[in-house]
Amino acid sequence: MGDTRAGGGGGPGAGAGPGAGSAAGPRADLPSVLRFATELCAWVAAPWALAGWSVTAAVASVVLLIGLPTVFSTPGDKAQVIVAVPGAVTIALVLLQLVVAVAASWSAWPVWAAVPVTALAGACLVAERSRWRGLLAATARA
Repeated sequence: MGDTRAGGGGGPGAGAGPGAGSAAGPRADLPSVLRFATELCAWVAAPWALAGWSVTAAVASVVLLIGLPTVFSTPGDKAQVIVAVPGAVTIALVLLQLVVAVAASWSAWPVWAAVPVTALAGACLVAERSRWRGLLAATARA
């Protein structure tokens, strides 16, 4: 979702300053790290929560959680855009990941595992605010 692991920046105009990257590739910023960690939680917790009900739904959840942000992205937020969407759609996809991570972790895991996932999602929500402002501003200029 527009992060450094896919070769993109942390948001429109992010990573343009000195020391933003190296010969090895762009450096991950805190919002990108928090977002990726929360996405990993969603990718693990969602199928875990759904597997008892339907293995097909469990597999579909992972395909959708990984596939939607891969296919739909905002130009300027990612190095490669397959289907361009406004910034609000990218924000909605991040929010979907956050909600799934929290809801599925509480559904599938014990409290001691769900509490840190909830805290991680909250930290990600706060850290993403500047990126989201940039996404919305880029959409307004287009």
